[in-house]
Amino acid sequence: MRGRQLRRAAICLLAVVAAAMPATACASGREAVERPTVDRDDDHRIDPDVERRAAEKAALDAYSGYLAASRTAGLRSDPRAPELSRFLADPLLTRVQLSIRDAKEHGAMRTGTLKSDPTVTAVSLDAKPATVDIQDCLDTTGYRLVYAKDKRPVPGSGGGRHLSTATATRYPDGRWLINSGTTHRDQPC
Repeated sequence: MRGRQLRRAAICLLAVVAAAMPATACASGREAVERPTVDRDDDHRIDPDVERRAAEKAALDAYSGYLAASRTAGLRSDPRAPELSRFLADPLLTRVQLSIRDAKEHGAMRTGTLKSDPTVTAVSLDAKPATVDIQDCLDTTGYRLVYAKDKRPVPGSGGGRHLSTATATRYPDGRWLINSGTTHRDQPC
Protein backbone atom coordinates (compact mmCIF):
# COMPACT_ATOMS: atom_id res chain seq x y z
CA MET A 1 0.00 0.00 0.00
CA ARG A 2 2.75 2.45 0.97
CA GLY A 3 4.75 1.60 -2.17
CA ARG A 4 1.72 2.39 -4.30
CA GLN A 5 1.31 5.78 -2.60
CA LEU A 6 4.98 6.59 -3.12
CA ARG A 7 4.73 5.61 -6.79
CA ARG A 8 1.69 7.88 -7.23
CA ALA A 9 3.50 10.75 -5.51
CA ALA A 10 6.56 10.27 -7.74
CA ILE A 11 4.42 10.24 -10.88
CA CYS A 12 2.57 13.39 -9.80
CA LEU A 13 5.87 15.13 -9.02
CA LEU A 14 7.24 14.10 -12.42
CA ALA A 15 4.14 15.48 -14.14
CA VAL A 16 4.41 18.81 -12.27
CA VAL A 17 8.13 19.16 -13.06
CA ALA A 18 7.58 18.23 -16.72
CA ALA A 19 4.77 20.77 -17.07
CA ALA A 20 6.88 23.53 -15.50
CA MET A 21 9.85 23.07 -17.87
CA PRO A 22 9.76 25.06 -21.12
CA ALA A 23 9.61 22.76 -24.13
CA THR A 24 12.13 24.75 -26.16
CA ALA A 25 14.90 25.24 -23.61
CA CYS A 26 18.25 24.44 -25.24
CA ALA A 27 16.48 22.88 -28.19
CA SER A 28 16.62 23.54 -31.88
CA GLY A 29 13.27 21.90 -32.35
CA ARG A 30 14.66 18.58 -33.56
CA GLU A 31 15.34 17.22 -30.09
CA ALA A 32 12.31 18.61 -28.29
CA VAL A 33 10.56 15.85 -26.38
CA GLU A 34 6.83 15.26 -26.64
CA ARG A 35 5.06 15.61 -23.34
CA PRO A 36 3.24 12.47 -22.22
CA THR A 37 -0.48 12.88 -21.77
CA VAL A 38 -1.88 12.48 -18.30
CA ASP A 39 -4.96 10.33 -17.81
CA ARG A 40 -6.99 12.42 -15.35
CA ASP A 41 -9.38 9.55 -14.54
CA ASP A 42 -6.66 7.16 -13.40
CA ASP A 43 -4.94 8.87 -10.48
CA HIS A 44 -2.84 11.15 -12.74
CA ARG A 45 -0.87 8.26 -14.25
CA ILE A 46 1.18 8.84 -17.35
CA ASP A 47 0.20 6.57 -20.22
CA PRO A 48 3.18 4.16 -20.53
CA ASP A 49 2.71 3.78 -24.30
CA VAL A 50 2.81 7.54 -24.83
CA GLU A 51 5.86 7.85 -22.60
CA ARG A 52 7.60 5.01 -24.47
CA ARG A 53 6.84 6.51 -27.90
CA ALA A 54 8.10 9.92 -26.73
CA ALA A 55 11.32 8.35 -25.45
CA GLU A 56 11.83 6.45 -28.71
CA LYS A 57 11.29 9.61 -30.78
CA ALA A 58 13.61 11.69 -28.59
CA ALA A 59 16.32 9.01 -28.72
CA LEU A 60 16.08 8.64 -32.52
CA ASP A 61 16.19 12.44 -32.88
CA ALA A 62 19.33 12.53 -30.72
CA TYR A 63 20.86 9.73 -32.82
CA SER A 64 20.18 11.46 -36.14
CA GLY A 65 21.49 14.72 -34.63
CA TYR A 66 24.63 12.89 -33.53
CA LEU A 67 25.24 11.56 -37.05
CA ALA A 68 24.64 14.97 -38.63
CA ALA A 69 26.83 16.79 -36.08
CA SER A 70 29.62 14.24 -36.52
CA ARG A 71 29.51 14.61 -40.32
CA THR A 72 29.60 18.40 -40.07
CA ALA A 73 32.43 18.42 -37.52
CA GLY A 74 34.38 15.85 -39.57
CA LEU A 75 33.97 17.84 -42.77
CA ARG A 76 35.26 20.97 -41.02
CA SER A 77 37.89 18.99 -39.06
CA ASP A 78 36.55 20.66 -35.91
CA PRO A 79 36.68 18.39 -32.86
CA ARG A 80 35.26 21.20 -30.68
CA ALA A 81 32.18 21.81 -32.85
CA PRO A 82 29.44 22.91 -30.43
CA GLU A 83 26.78 20.81 -32.15
CA LEU A 84 28.55 17.65 -30.96
CA SER A 85 27.73 18.36 -27.31
CA ARG A 86 24.08 19.03 -28.21
CA PHE A 87 23.64 15.36 -29.13
CA LEU A 88 26.52 13.48 -27.47
CA ALA A 89 27.69 12.81 -23.93
CA ASP A 90 30.75 11.08 -22.57
CA PRO A 91 32.31 8.67 -23.13
CA LEU A 92 31.18 8.80 -26.79
CA LEU A 93 31.60 12.57 -27.06
CA THR A 94 35.30 12.32 -26.16
CA ARG A 95 35.83 9.38 -28.55
CA VAL A 96 34.28 11.31 -31.46
CA GLN A 97 36.28 14.45 -30.65
CA LEU A 98 39.54 12.46 -30.46
CA SER A 99 38.79 10.74 -33.77
CA ILE A 100 38.21 14.08 -35.51
CA ARG A 101 41.33 15.58 -33.88
CA ASP A 102 43.49 12.61 -34.91
CA ALA A 103 42.29 12.84 -38.51
CA LYS A 104 43.02 16.58 -38.53
CA GLU A 105 46.51 16.08 -37.09
CA HIS A 106 47.26 13.60 -39.89
CA GLY A 107 46.01 15.98 -42.58
CA ALA A 108 42.79 14.09 -43.19
CA MET A 109 39.11 14.88 -43.05
CA ARG A 110 35.78 13.13 -43.60
CA THR A 111 33.75 13.83 -46.71
CA GLY A 112 30.71 12.42 -48.46
CA THR A 113 27.41 11.07 -47.26
CA LEU A 114 26.46 8.56 -44.64
CA LYS A 115 23.21 6.61 -44.96
CA SER A 116 21.34 5.51 -41.88
CA ASP A 117 18.09 3.70 -41.06
CA PRO A 118 18.01 3.29 -37.26
CA THR A 119 15.50 1.31 -35.22
CA VAL A 120 14.87 1.14 -31.51
CA THR A 121 15.69 -2.26 -30.04
CA ALA A 122 15.03 -1.66 -26.33
CA VAL A 123 13.51 0.98 -24.08
CA SER A 124 14.31 0.99 -20.35
CA LEU A 125 12.35 3.83 -18.78
CA ASP A 126 12.50 2.28 -15.30
CA ALA A 127 16.31 2.22 -15.34
CA LYS A 128 18.21 4.97 -13.54
CA PRO A 129 18.92 6.78 -15.83
CA ALA A 130 16.40 5.82 -18.52
CA THR A 131 17.93 4.44 -21.72
CA VAL A 132 16.96 3.59 -25.27
CA ASP A 133 19.04 1.17 -27.35
CA ILE A 134 19.32 1.81 -31.09
CA GLN A 135 20.51 -0.45 -33.89
CA ASP A 136 21.43 0.81 -37.34
CA CYS A 137 22.83 -0.48 -40.61
CA LEU A 138 25.22 2.34 -41.46
CA ASP A 139 26.11 2.64 -45.13
CA THR A 140 29.50 4.38 -45.32
CA THR A 141 30.26 3.52 -48.94
CA GLY A 142 29.97 7.23 -49.84
CA TYR A 143 31.58 8.52 -46.64
CA ARG A 144 35.36 8.66 -46.91
CA LEU A 145 38.42 9.72 -44.98
CA VAL A 146 40.47 11.79 -47.45
CA TYR A 147 43.62 13.88 -47.34
CA ALA A 148 42.59 17.53 -46.90
CA LYS A 149 45.19 18.84 -49.40
CA ASP A 150 44.25 16.84 -52.49
CA LYS A 151 41.11 14.89 -51.47
CA ARG A 152 42.78 11.52 -52.17
CA PRO A 153 41.26 8.67 -50.12
CA VAL A 154 43.32 7.61 -47.11
CA PRO A 155 44.41 3.99 -47.72
CA GLY A 156 42.45 1.46 -45.68
CA SER A 157 39.60 3.83 -44.93
CA GLY A 158 37.06 2.40 -47.34
CA GLY A 159 33.45 2.28 -46.35
CA GLY A 160 30.82 -0.40 -46.40
CA ARG A 161 27.58 -1.42 -44.74
CA HIS A 162 28.02 -2.41 -41.10
CA LEU A 163 25.87 -2.94 -38.04
CA SER A 164 26.05 -0.07 -35.58
CA THR A 165 24.61 0.14 -32.07
CA ALA A 166 24.11 3.13 -29.79
CA THR A 167 22.55 3.98 -26.46
CA ALA A 168 20.62 7.16 -25.74
CA THR A 169 20.37 8.19 -22.10
CA ARG A 170 17.95 10.67 -20.54
CA TYR A 171 19.93 13.16 -18.46
CA PRO A 172 18.59 15.03 -15.40
CA ASP A 173 17.84 18.12 -17.51
CA GLY A 174 15.47 16.00 -19.63
CA ARG A 175 17.70 15.82 -22.72
CA TRP A 176 18.31 12.52 -24.47
CA LEU A 177 21.98 12.23 -25.47
CA ILE A 178 23.90 9.45 -27.19
CA ASN A 179 26.60 8.38 -24.75
CA SER A 180 27.78 5.09 -26.22
CA GLY A 181 28.03 3.67 -29.68
CA THR A 182 29.91 1.04 -31.63
CA THR A 183 30.27 0.20 -35.29
CA HIS A 184 30.60 -3.55 -35.68
CA ARG A 185 32.81 -3.76 -38.77
CA ASP A 186 32.83 -7.55 -38.47
CA GLN A 187 29.03 -7.63 -38.92
CA PRO A 188 27.97 -6.50 -42.38
CA CYS A 189 24.31 -5.76 -42.95
